[in-house]
Amino acid sequence: MHLYLSAQMRFWPLVGMNAQPSVQRSRASPRAATAGTSWGRQRRPLRPLLSRMLEKCIQGRVLLLTICAAGIGGTFQFGYNLSIINAPTLHIQEFTNQTWQARTGQPLPDHLVLLIWSLIVSLYPLGGLFGALLAGPLAIMLGRKKSLLVNNIFVVAAVILFGFSHRAGSFEMIMLGRLLMGVSAGVSMNIQPMYLGESAPKELRGAVAMSSAIFTALGIVMGQVVGLRELLGGPQAWPLLLASCLVPGVLQLASLPLLPESPRYLLIDRGDPEACLAALQRLRGTADLALELAELEEERTACQGLRARRPWELFQDGTLRRQVTSLVVLGSAMELCGNDSIYTYAFSVFREAGIPQEKVQYVVIGTGCCELLMAFVGCVVIEKVGRRVLLIGGYCLMTCWGSIFTVALCLQSSFHWMPYLAMSCIFAFILSFGIGPAGVTGILPTELFDQTARPAAYMVCGALMWTMLFLVGLGYPFIMKGLSYFLFVPFLGVCVCAAIYTSVFLPETKGKTFLEISEELHRLNFPRRSQGPTWRGPKVIQSTEL
Repeated sequence: MHLYLSAQMRFWPLVGMNAQPSVQRSRASPRAATAGTSWGRQRRPLRPLLSRMLEKCIQGRVLLLTICAAGIGGTFQFGYNLSIINAPTLHIQEFTNQTWQARTGQPLPDHLVLLIWSLIVSLYPLGGLFGALLAGPLAIMLGRKKSLLVNNIFVVAAVILFGFSHRAGSFEMIMLGRLLMGVSAGVSMNIQPMYLGESAPKELRGAVAMSSAIFTALGIVMGQVVGLRELLGGPQAWPLLLASCLVPGVLQLASLPLLPESPRYLLIDRGDPEACLAALQRLRGTADLALELAELEEERTACQGLRARRPWELFQDGTLRRQVTSLVVLGSAMELCGNDSIYTYAFSVFREAGIPQEKVQYVVIGTGCCELLMAFVGCVVIEKVGRRVLLIGGYCLMTCWGSIFTVALCLQSSFHWMPYLAMSCIFAFILSFGIGPAGVTGILPTELFDQTARPAAYMVCGALMWTMLFLVGLGYPFIMKGLSYFLFVPFLGVCVCAAIYTSVFLPETKGKTFLEISEELHRLNFPRRSQGPTWRGPKVIQSTEL
């Protein structure tokens, strides 16, 4: 427990300065203790109170800046680049046709223009898959913070390609740029929640990790706003629209180097107690730091002698059976629940409700604002109601509103008010998704896996998410054509299964340390065994091999 003792010794002068007057007062006579003016009696407790308030403000500011710096170049980029591609669709297709005609002297057939556009769109999730597989090795070799900083290399390269694509007359540069932005999104979406979850105190871990969903929704809304025709959505400004993702990257490069690395990575992976203590001091201050250091020391001891897991080893380890199953089931459910598909129907439903064609884009911004609002609400209530309640409630509400939406689509020609009901269901469905599955699912790899398995778990989760996103985008037109108004029936089945699985198999992790979660999952994986995990000796390890 050398780290615990080192922390105690380092803070001994501070503790002694505050403790000595209290000892002297306790030894003084009762008359001396009560002597003095009333002003003097009120002044003594005021200074520690102000000191504690100032300390909490400083701690909260450092943690808040860490969240913002990681999020602005992380999941914000994912949401932003996911939404800005919708505005210049016709302009990029026209540019592709003009470029081909300038090269060959003949216009490109419509089906080939559509094929090239489909490649431009689908290369983003394909790059995300590569980025998710790259995130694990980066997080182990470079650390959480440095990986986020290095990740901006892909952003800068993509911005150069976007910015000069029109002048160079090359739609291939747009395709390559979208692939690089996908790689960047895949890396950041895995490392950002890992970094924040490991840096936050246990009583705020869920709320801090759920900030990833807030930045995703914020990026979607900002992309919708910037993509308006009045801003950068015009026929001449689309290269600037695609290249505008440089701004979040620059903001992260300017702010994140000033903030601390994950304390758990510094201690458990790098074996650097002094750097871990310095990071904790900046994130927490001196209040109750010894208790958290003791927990970190126990967690380091539990990981004694273990190297970082490889992704395929998670499926072979019986002690991780429930964790991996939960990751696969709930990670797949988030992409297959129909939230992305409901945006496709939004345009037609809004037009049926009487909204003019030129005004639909402003109403669509309202859908993004709904998801952003509920992400904020989920961040506030997650530490009060827990993860299970938000997941079960979110999927149940999505099942309810999706069912009503299906009925409204079938009857929209029979009753004049059915389009308004369908429009209301769209907003309600997005609100239900935002408060539960959108944010809570991203916390699971952080809380269900220990330090040695966490990077590999995020690789599995990220690869699964991007693969599902690619398959849904590929198969959605055929599902839509085959099922027509009953398109959402398979998605509703996914929501029901996810709610049932969460209620039966997923344990609650609210307010628990990583060690307590690991012990509970160990008991659930081996219900017939009474003994818990066996902790090894306190040797500093270097788990830098993937």
